[in-house]
This record gives sequence, C-alpha cells and structure tokens, in this order.
Amino acid sequence: MNRDTTYHFVGIKGSGMSALALILHEEGYKVQGSDVSKQFFTQIALDNLNIPIYEFNADNIKEGQTIIAGNAFPDTHEEIVRAKELGLPVIRYHDFIGDKIVNYTSVAITGSHGKTTTTGLLSHVVSNIEDTSYLIGDGTGRGVENADYFVLEACEYRRHFLAYKADYAISTNIDFDHPDYYKSIEDVADAFDTFALQTTKRVIACGDDKLLREMKAEVPVTYYGLEDGNDVQAKNIIKDTKGSSFDTYINGEFYHRFFIPSYGDHNIQNALSVIAFGYHEELDKEAVAENLATFKGVKRRFSEKMISDTVIIDDYAHHPAEIKATIDAARQKYPDREVVAVFQPHTFSRTVALLSEFAETLSMADTVYVCEIFTSAREESGSVTIEDLHKKIDNAEDILNIDDVSPLLKHQGEVVVFMGAGDIQKYEQAFQKILSDLEKTTN
Repeated sequence: MNRDTTYHFVGIKGSGMSALALILHEEGYKVQGSDVSKQFFTQIALDNLNIPIYEFNADNIKEGQTIIAGNAFPDTHEEIVRAKELGLPVIRYHDFIGDKIVNYTSVAITGSHGKTTTTGLLSHVVSNIEDTSYLIGDGTGRGVENADYFVLEACEYRRHFLAYKADYAISTNIDFDHPDYYKSIEDVADAFDTFALQTTKRVIACGDDKLLREMKAEVPVTYYGLEDGNDVQAKNIIKDTKGSSFDTYINGEFYHRFFIPSYGDHNIQNALSVIAFGYHEELDKEAVAENLATFKGVKRRFSEKMISDTVIIDDYAHHPAEIKATIDAARQKYPDREVVAVFQPHTFSRTVALLSEFAETLSMADTVYVCEIFTSAREESGSVTIEDLHKKIDNAEDILNIDDVSPLLKHQGEVVVFMGAGDIQKYEQAFQKILSDLEKTTN
C-alpha cells in the first residue's frame, strides 16, 4: 500500500466500503470518498472522523489518487471513467481486501444468514485478546497496524467472496437468496464449495446445515452446532429473558460453559463458531467466555429501544430465515408480550422468488404490517406487488404508508419489530416520533 496516495472510495457509504475506509484511516492512510447526498447510518463514523465525503462528480477524481470502487457501480460510472482517463489505479472493493488480508491470519465469515452478527461477535472476542483488524458488514471497521488477525465479512453475492483466500473460513449456512444472480440452491452451494476449496488452513462450518455437511474442502473441517455428530456441540442449554447459557463439548469432551446475552438458537450456533475458532487458535477459553458475555451486538441486528412501555426492535432481516430468527429471539426475550412485525421487502426478485416463504414466516408474529417493496438502483420494478404478499399473510393488518403510521398506535405496550434491508427505518422513526410526542403530552 502507498502512503503517498489518497484512497478515494466510489460509493463510500456502502456498508463494506465505509468499514474499509475506517480501517485505512486508522492505519494512517489518506482517505476520502463520494456517494449520493442521502444520509445513511454507515456514514456516522466517517463524519465523526472528518473523512471527506463528496457527492458523485467526475471532478472529484484527481491525479495522485488510488480509486477503490464499490461493487454496485459499473465501469461506466462517471468517476471511474475519469479515473481511467487519468490512468489512475482502479481497484474493486473485494479485490482490494483480497490483496490486503494476505498479511494477516485471516478469518472470512460467510453464510446466507448470520454473517454480520458472527463477524461482529468474532471481532469483539478476538480483538480483546489479540491485536486484530476487522471489517463488519454493518459499516464497522477497525485498523490496527501490525495486527495478528484480520476478521472480515465475506458476501456471497455475485461470488464476490471468491476474491478472498483466507486462512480460516467460517460458514454459517447455505440458503437460496439473491435470485437476481443465483439460478438455484445448487448454484449457491457451488459458490460456497469454491470458497471453501480455496481456504488455506481450516473451514469451520455449521454442521446443523445439511448443505454445509455436503460442502467440499481440501483442508480440515470443524463442524459446530446443536445436533449430535458435531465436533463442537452445545448441550444443557438454558434460555431465559437475559440470554442463553450452554455447555460446550469438543470432540465429545466437556470444554467450558458459556453465556451469551442474545437470543435464539441461531445465536448459540454463531457463538459456537467463535468458540471453535478460539479452540483451534489456542485462545484462552476463559477470555473467550468473558468476551462472549459482553458482546452488545452489531448495528441493525435486533437493536432495541423502549419508548414508554413499547419495545421497538430494528433488524436487517430481509429473508424468511432471518425473519423467523428475529421473531424467535423476540419471543425468548419478551415471552409475555405480543410481537408485531413491520416488514419491508427488499428487491422484487427476492420477493417473488420467496413469496410463500415470506408469508409463512411473517405469520409467526401475532400481527403483521407490510410496507411497499423497496426499490433501488439494482431493481426499480418487478412482476410482484406488495398486495401479492399482503393477501397471503393470515394475520396481516394494513399495508403501512410512510405518511401515516398511526395504525401502529394500537400496539402500544407490545413488541414492534421493524425488519428490512431498505429504508424501513423511516417507518420506525415516524412511529418513534408519534410515541415520543404522546409521552411528552402525558407527562
């Protein structure tokens, strides 16, 4: 890497891009970027560090820069075109990371679901034991010069994770997603096979997942999970409103008892992957246990707040499996309250491909509201409408309008879960404002 250049990020507000920008800044490199003017939660840390962010414009590109281009932007983007005209280096985000991690003991966490939380959990645990740099898909990044480890989230979309030849691969599950790219579940599994085959030291995979059990690898595979037959297994599980406790057995022998302040079987599985990594890297198990117990979560994954007596949960869940996990977690923590789901589908292709699965898992909530399908530069229209989903959900209430979220007021005192990967937070914020205004008038 070059300290005489300025690293310019095209699309710096992307979750991975913002995290990488933070890493380079903390390592002492000159960093700036460009994006749309709309505010995103990923830019808060950039703003706090006074990292310059400009609106997209070819004039942002100048001699002496190195361009890191976000994967969402084609070579025809005006800034990338200008960079090539000037003969500047243009490096795609995933290729840049792939080159960078060779200098560390690298751990790449992937999976159709749970990779952000697992990356955050592993980053938290390992960075409190050894010098660690990390990149999390919620926009969080940390750069430590001469770090021993580099922990990163590896996204399977368009097979971008194949740019990473990591020492360790942690795979949480394989499911059908990104139907705008993948043709079938077999296509997804093939990508995960390729990713595992290029891992250089060890694969750590959830053995409760049938497709991961069939995964190909040329290095040793450690399976973790709740079921018998896993190398790392949780037993004697106790779940309550404070979290989950469990004994961990490794290769059939008792290893340690752990507590996590999070909810649902999926979070126990995530913790087991971290325990397995710590075991193979010979990290002190007491230190691992201590840090598992202090993990506060990642952004937009079961993020909670309470206004008056109403619990509001914000979650990135945008796939049926993730919706199920979020509702399960809400029921574990709040067993005596009704759970209200407010869901915004993300992309038309995903909605039409998984329409029945969305309806089935959303119906696990006591009451369901749906919002208009989120449109983006990737997909602005499709063959499905929100009405198609709405009529398949047994316990659906209104299709919620951003200009009027007052129907949610009938659920004061309950658990209202806002889920989606688009701009569902606009609905959440509108509801919070109504509740806060009511709170002020009654005090």
